[in-house]
Amino acid sequence: MSEVPNIKVTIDNITVEVPAGTSILEAARKIGGQVAPPTMCYYSHLKGSGGKCRTCLVEVSKGSEKDPRPMPKLVASCRTGVMDGMEVKSMTSEKVTDARKGVTEFLLLNHPLDCPVCDQAGECHLQDLGYEHGKEGTRTEFERRTFEPEDLGPYIQLNMNRCIMCFRCVFTAEQLTDYREHGILDRGEHARISTCISKSLEHDFIGNVIDVCPVGALTDKTFRFKNRVWFTKPVDAHRNCSNPKCCGEVRLWMRGDEVFRVTARKDEWGEVAVASNGKPGWICNECRFEKKSTKDWVIEGPTNINRHSVISQGHYDRTVHEAQVELLAEVIGKEPVMKMDIHDVSDVNKPNVHLSMIDGPAHSEDFK
Repeated sequence: MSEVPNIKVTIDNITVEVPAGTSILEAARKIGGQVAPPTMCYYSHLKGSGGKCRTCLVEVSKGSEKDPRPMPKLVASCRTGVMDGMEVKSMTSEKVTDARKGVTEFLLLNHPLDCPVCDQAGECHLQDLGYEHGKEGTRTEFERRTFEPEDLGPYIQLNMNRCIMCFRCVFTAEQLTDYREHGILDRGEHARISTCISKSLEHDFIGNVIDVCPVGALTDKTFRFKNRVWFTKPVDAHRNCSNPKCCGEVRLWMRGDEVFRVTARKDEWGEVAVASNGKPGWICNECRFEKKSTKDWVIEGPTNINRHSVISQGHYDRTVHEAQVELLAEVIGKEPVMKMDIHDVSDVNKPNVHLSMIDGPAHSEDFK
């Protein structure tokens, strides 16, 4: 059988080749950076995820080479496949930017402003989304949905006030465990995540629901209120786990010599990274909750953290930032320029001198 040729798709003026059947989102992730739409419900390792939060909306300005007509509405990139010759706008579309602002406002409709006391603060996807696309104020006039905190066993705490109903935890429990004890109860605006008759979640791999949760709805009871994530230092480590389904490759969050928590390793999209065996790097409860000493692990070295993350604390990889600058130049089709025009706020500077034209940092001598 002859191989099916790759499909060419252009996203924000950047052309990439992907196999047939690839979604727009996965094609955008091959380009990387801000071209890739944000996601709150899609998870590449979970079957059936995506299509619920609508944060990954994009504009398809050209359907394909055979049918160049644009799609009449914005589409969910995680559920829309690419076509040969398709042209997509993500970060370069005003419609998409406006839609993401609306989706962000909708997701924050019932979400409490408790970031100062939430253990997810500093690594929360909704926090990042709100910072990039949220508004300063709220138009909400009605009371928010409120729930009492719920224990889901000895290791997991559920705070439904923060839940955005992405269903990631439900898919994780259904696909990683032998049986699922929790799910969606009720319908419509009364829908909530809970267990039937207050059952406990105690499966060997149930701790992974904490890693997939994009907000602070599911938190680690062994780490709650013990430290702030930006005060800890992430370190990659591994061990020979007795559980054959566990990859044994983790991330230790340390402060000094003390291990405060253990999580699975994450990739640049906030998903569980692929392990050395080529499979998703899920870890078992023993590695996550019980191995809290450095003697239990083989330390590989500090984790490379994106410089834009609050967790970086000066130990980031500078090459990530340099790659972002090069990508931005390719998206806008020219060298990046400063968007601020100093002449709009000052009448004493030389009208022929622009910040983007200065070689190096600007000094007072440049604007006399």
